[in-house]
Amino acid sequence: MGTDDPGGNSQVQPDGGERRAVAAPVTALSDVADFLRLHAPFDALSAADVELAAASAEIEFHLAGTTIFAEGAQPVAHVRVVRNGAVEIIHSGAVLDLLGVGELFGHGSMLSGLPAGFTARAHEDTLCYRIGADVALRVLARPESVGFVARSLLTSRGDAVGEPFPPRGPASGGGRDPAHQPVGSLIRALPVVVGPDTTIREAARLMNAAGATAVCVKLAGSLGIMTDRDLRSRVVAAGVSGEEPVSAVMTAPAYTVAPDRLGGGVLLEMLDRGIRHLPVISARGELIGVVADLDLIAVETRSSFYVRRKIDAATSVDELAVVSTQLTEMVLALHETRLAAPSISAIYSVVLDALTRRVVELTVAEVGESEAPFAWLALGSQARREVVPSSDIDSAIVWYGDGDEHTIRPHLHELGKRVVAGMAACGLHADQYGAAASDLLFVRSEESWRRVARSWLEDPSQEKALILTSVLVDSRPVWGIHAGTPVAEEFCLAPNHPALLRLLARFALSYRPPTGFLRGLVVEHSGERRGQLDLKHGGVVPIVDLARWAAMSAGVTCTSTAERLRVAGAAGTLPASDAHTLLEAHELIVGLRVDHQIEQLRAGETPDDYIDPAELSPLTRSYLREAFRAVAAVQKRVAAELQAPVW
Repeated sequence: MGTDDPGGNSQVQPDGGERRAVAAPVTALSDVADFLRLHAPFDALSAADVELAAASAEIEFHLAGTTIFAEGAQPVAHVRVVRNGAVEIIHSGAVLDLLGVGELFGHGSMLSGLPAGFTARAHEDTLCYRIGADVALRVLARPESVGFVARSLLTSRGDAVGEPFPPRGPASGGGRDPAHQPVGSLIRALPVVVGPDTTIREAARLMNAAGATAVCVKLAGSLGIMTDRDLRSRVVAAGVSGEEPVSAVMTAPAYTVAPDRLGGGVLLEMLDRGIRHLPVISARGELIGVVADLDLIAVETRSSFYVRRKIDAATSVDELAVVSTQLTEMVLALHETRLAAPSISAIYSVVLDALTRRVVELTVAEVGESEAPFAWLALGSQARREVVPSSDIDSAIVWYGDGDEHTIRPHLHELGKRVVAGMAACGLHADQYGAAASDLLFVRSEESWRRVARSWLEDPSQEKALILTSVLVDSRPVWGIHAGTPVAEEFCLAPNHPALLRLLARFALSYRPPTGFLRGLVVEHSGERRGQLDLKHGGVVPIVDLARWAAMSAGVTCTSTAERLRVAGAAGTLPASDAHTLLEAHELIVGLRVDHQIEQLRAGETPDDYIDPAELSPLTRSYLREAFRAVAAVQKRVAAELQAPVW
């Protein structure tokens, strides 16, 4: 059980703290189990799981003032439950919280593998149950635990990636949460840049001198990166000589991020990709600096680890299809935590990214490697991280290099067809009228994608040019080469093409919110949808389209609707008040949409976007009516500027 000095002297432990522990007698295991059953997340688990946790628990006794684990130390190797006493949560010398009996801590750092972002210290003489990572991961991976995990990792009080709890009160510096700050404003120092022939030893020396945890490697047309973790795992552990060139151990091409991306989305991307550093590149292609995960403290993050482990372990599409049956249960459990709808959509999107990557990996193993490096692109709501249970899955493929198209394209098309079929086997279907990599039109080389994008910029009157532009601007690589999205990058030039922007604005006005001057809400009057409102086409689509147009008008192609609206408001392509109005309306309508689909899933029904307003409370109905009217008002103002009627 315990490994501490039997004489009672405190010892420094592997996870950075000091403790004094005593072994739990076997006869007390039933008492441990009875205690755990009273507290989350164990109160939602089966008796067998609780007994497993109890049997593995070590009892730790910490004298008042003893550090349990330290801020900035290596990842925490255990989770702990307070049995008696209290534990202080400390960041930068300030006590931010006090944990009491039954509260769990340390799980964020353990689950993410990131260093602790706060110090845990015994406030008084304290007894803890300590559970190792092997058992804790099994317990927290249960679907029944998702509610607790989501609450603790996605609320402001969580220790999601080892970050401190946000300070409270006037001194907290409210509004400076990195989740809501552009990453460009979070860069703390100039980047360390070397050439590919620089020796590892010299690169490490420069990193150390600058106090940096990564060095960027300037390559022809791209960028590489070597991090402190690479030095440990690829150099020291692998026995590589320090005289070797840095190119031998770098990662290239490096994932990069634009400076206007918000910290919350960037950290989500980091965790999704399993990386801890991102070079920040300006619109002109200049390296501004490197942002690290620890720069993004107090940021909401995902809790998809419990499904991710099973996805990563699947060895066939059939196994993935079994895993995917847990997606509904996951979404239901997340909803029960009262998370905001955008957070649920973000988590769901991350899980779908992982599922997509695994299907692609299995398919590549089946059909063979491509002659050219390529990327699988998520399109539409998945690319925007705005997936809901009713969402279709759109996709495309881009390959790089000058290989033989007659060989590469048929091979990738076959791969695309099999991946789309594999996703369908997991219950995730492509829209039959939408974009999918199973269609040869959506399998192209980088140059081909750029060429067709430039043709739409120059002549947006081409058939389907506006629809395809709207679909492909919402694109994001989820597998393979991540050097950027060629179509989206081309459309950064949209401000120089007013004809395209004008037509896109008109396109954004094509869906009318269901409002009426006399009846308030306009519903379907015939057919199977009689008496119902279409939340997607009446509410979500008009806002998404306006946000896309306004962001492109500012030369920005970020994918999140919320990010686009913030960018548009800051750039003035939408009045700041209109951007704020659309953002609030989007949150309300998406929240109702998710609530409606969750209820359908609970009832065993296929989720859709049609609601009966009579089933809403008078207050909710009033809010919804005002949201629709607000969207319609913004549309009318945009139409007036374009001198084009909305309807």
